[in-house]
Amino acid sequence: MIPTEEASARRREIEEKLKQVGGTSLCISLPPPQHRPVSLALVGLRRRALLCPPFKVSPLQPSVPPASRARVIGCVFPPLLHQQEEETLSFIRDSLEKSDQLTKNMVSILSSFESRLMKLENSIIPVHKQTENLQRLQENVEKTLFCLDHVISYYHVAKDTEKIIREGPTGRLEEYLACMAKIQKAVEYFQDNNPDSPELNRVKLLFEKGKESLESEFRSLMARHSKPVPPILILDLITLDDEMELQEDVTLEHLPESVLQDIVRISGWLVEYGRNQDFMNVYYQIRSSQLDRSIKGLKEHFRKNSSSSGVPYSPAIQNKRKDTPTKKPIKRPGRDDMLDMEIDAYIHCVSAFIKLAQSEYQLLTEIIPEHHQKKTFDSLIQESLDNLMIEGDNIVSAARKAIIRHDYSAVLTIFPILRHLKQTKPEFDQVLQGTAASTKNKLPSLITSMETTGAKALEDFADNIKNNPDKEYNMPKDGTVHELTSNAILFLQQLLDFQETAGAMLASQETSSSASSYSSEFSRRLLSTYICKVLGNLQLNLLSKSKVYEESLSAIFLLNNYNYILKSLEKSELIQLVAVTQKNAEKSYREHIEQQITAYQRSWLKVTDSFLDRNLPVVQPGVKVRTLQKTKCMLNIIFSLGKGFNDCLEELCKIQKAWAIPDTEQRDKIRKTQKNIVLETYSALLSRYGNVPFTKNPEKYIKYRVEQVGEMIEKLFDTSA
Repeated sequence: MIPTEEASARRREIEEKLKQVGGTSLCISLPPPQHRPVSLALVGLRRRALLCPPFKVSPLQPSVPPASRARVIGCVFPPLLHQQEEETLSFIRDSLEKSDQLTKNMVSILSSFESRLMKLENSIIPVHKQTENLQRLQENVEKTLFCLDHVISYYHVAKDTEKIIREGPTGRLEEYLACMAKIQKAVEYFQDNNPDSPELNRVKLLFEKGKESLESEFRSLMARHSKPVPPILILDLITLDDEMELQEDVTLEHLPESVLQDIVRISGWLVEYGRNQDFMNVYYQIRSSQLDRSIKGLKEHFRKNSSSSGVPYSPAIQNKRKDTPTKKPIKRPGRDDMLDMEIDAYIHCVSAFIKLAQSEYQLLTEIIPEHHQKKTFDSLIQESLDNLMIEGDNIVSAARKAIIRHDYSAVLTIFPILRHLKQTKPEFDQVLQGTAASTKNKLPSLITSMETTGAKALEDFADNIKNNPDKEYNMPKDGTVHELTSNAILFLQQLLDFQETAGAMLASQETSSSASSYSSEFSRRLLSTYICKVLGNLQLNLLSKSKVYEESLSAIFLLNNYNYILKSLEKSELIQLVAVTQKNAEKSYREHIEQQITAYQRSWLKVTDSFLDRNLPVVQPGVKVRTLQKTKCMLNIIFSLGKGFNDCLEELCKIQKAWAIPDTEQRDKIRKTQKNIVLETYSALLSRYGNVPFTKNPEKYIKYRVEQVGEMIEKLFDTSA
């Protein structure tokens, strides 16, 4: 209720105070109508109190005491001002009365409105509650019906999905998987709510049938779309990785994209719902077979194209291929082309295995769950890796047999293979990361086996050079380079292509502390020491073999072999490799050559010694010699010229014409030196005794002119002359 009584009391209080102050002038402030404190608040259709605060009456000078104020007002304000105040007060009283009347009217209206609201509230609230209850009942009915429909739908799952399940997922995998999801939910429902229901067995059988169909579809897609990688594509992949300056992407699409997506979806479902890992075994068996077929196809490709030079590449690569010194095919004179092809094929198969295994792992990560990837990949690569290792072991066995036969050139087959295996070992280790320890150790075991076999071959070769038997029938009749020398130098030259590999082989057999560092410099020193050892053994063997010749031919034999060794060292990098441990090797060989030239020249002393002054008489020009003296002098001259020169010259030229000095420069040098020596002596003899009348037929004893002797010497070491 609005407090009207309080307002009236307040008004009366104001009037009384006005009477007490008498003529005191007051300033009464009334709020404007729009600001008057009459407020109505209706919350929840309920009445609130209408409040009207009291008027504010403020004296003009509240700080002046009443007695003083009366005196001042009486003195200052005239009677006219008092009359105006009375009128103002009268106006205020009228306004208050009107305000009271308005307040009463408003209170009456609000009271009536409140009464009506209460009646309306009492009528509506029961209806609202009843409606709310009805709505709740409706929602419960709808939920019940929905649950009934949901439960009933489980009883229809088998009937609705049986046809699709029996027809299989081919061509409609998403629809099939949706049906399998319904069956899975039905199985879970019956297991949780009605395990004795016959529908449970029915949906279980249908689920197992569907799972088998998905496994069969997985196997079918893998088998139907998995193809071996063409050899040309493999070669392109290897070549682009190793030799091309402009890298191009060569991708291996093992499976079409749409098929791959279906396989991924099936494998994902089998992992999540099938609870069966059989499909992983199917996957690695099929992919393992294709990996092995791809590598075998590459090997067959090499075999078919073995007649052509080099490795056949695709046209896309052939035009861009660039040979580098390290990538050029190694030419081994005298080696069988088929053997070279097998070596190249094996090396390329190793590289192909790495690239294909990397590609297989990328494919596997999309299909196989992460925690099964390493194990599945290990199983996948086993067959191909085992075949590579078996073939490598066969190469090692063949090398060992070649060592027994002393066929050391055949042992060289393991050098390029071993070099390639060691170069690719980091990639191998990366590919096999996470596989079983037995799988990781296969390549290191093969490398160790090849290093051991190679080191044994090198040592046996050095010993064989030293102990090669001296068989006279096997010695060259013309004193040319021995087969042992050419084979030894050829073997050493071939080692130059595999310096690091050969050095590592030798280092692997060392047990010293320096070998543990296994540095390239240490390996190079070991190889230099080994080559020097071979050359030393070769020199000792040649000295032993030269004893089957007479002295002069022995000198020619050693001369030819020493010269061949020196020239071969100079033409190749062998001389630099030898110089690592023997700085004066070249100088030493030149000294040996000069020694043999000197030894050879001693064979001509019996020709030139007959011209010595101590063996010839002194004849003064123009002096007449007695008959006896003349006869003895002339006989001595005839003997010297006829027997001492002509016979020896003819004999030496005849014998030495059949000898051989293959090196043109060395042959011309020896001819020239010997010709100068002989012609100088022979010319001096002719000038000294050419005019002595020792016989009526001097041409019978002086058979050759100086020019003819020179021509005869020029024909030495030339069977065609």
